[in-house]
Amino acid sequence: MSAHPMFNSPTIATEATSMTNAVYGSTPGQSAAVPAQPGPAAPRPVDTKRVTELIGQLLVALGEDPEREGLVDTPARVASWWSSFLTPEPCAMVTSFTETRLSAQLVVVGGMSVWSLCEHHLLPMNLEVAIGYLPDGEVIGLSKFGRIAQRYAGRLQVQERFTRQVAEEIAGVVASKDVAVAVRGTHLCMSMRGVRMEAARTTTLQVGGLFKHDPVLSQQFLTIASGQRGAV
Repeated sequence: MSAHPMFNSPTIATEATSMTNAVYGSTPGQSAAVPAQPGPAAPRPVDTKRVTELIGQLLVALGEDPEREGLVDTPARVASWWSSFLTPEPCAMVTSFTETRLSAQLVVVGGMSVWSLCEHHLLPMNLEVAIGYLPDGEVIGLSKFGRIAQRYAGRLQVQERFTRQVAEEIAGVVASKDVAVAVRGTHLCMSMRGVRMEAARTTTLQVGGLFKHDPVLSQQFLTIASGQRGAV
């Protein structure tokens, strides 16, 4: 199967294309339900007072005066942002709708864009997410997919781990291995530092079940996900 435009475009400089297959693949042509995955451990509370102090010290180390106009409230603002970003909202209950006549219909939820932080340089990365699954007797409320992506993005991350975590939780939510997640990331740690390649993008793909064993289904997902990219 030839490379899909989502993973190889002549107009986009590619930092890395990592195609990571899920380890929970089933026997070719078969699908099996999987137990619901436990939610992520609750993050430790952010010590906003200590963060405020540290940001003030950082400004001094950078040669700035944290008491000057414009910076006097900056440490507290930064601490407040860290606390908000690293304290995701509790995951809401899954909303599902019975659709008994559905059979092997491909559902792709794309156009989702979330911000996360690279744990190597503490710089932002923007992640465009597309999720595909095959409903069996019921469909999942669409907002659930975006909330899952936001929750895993709201922490220090790497894109590869983020892609796997989202795929594993979706598999638990839909009780099936037939899940595919494609993520296309823009990393400021590469755009504004190091080689400073602003057009570089990183694409990761996690697939399981029929998406792993059926090349036609996989290609259909990639085609739809590519067409939805940027439709935020």
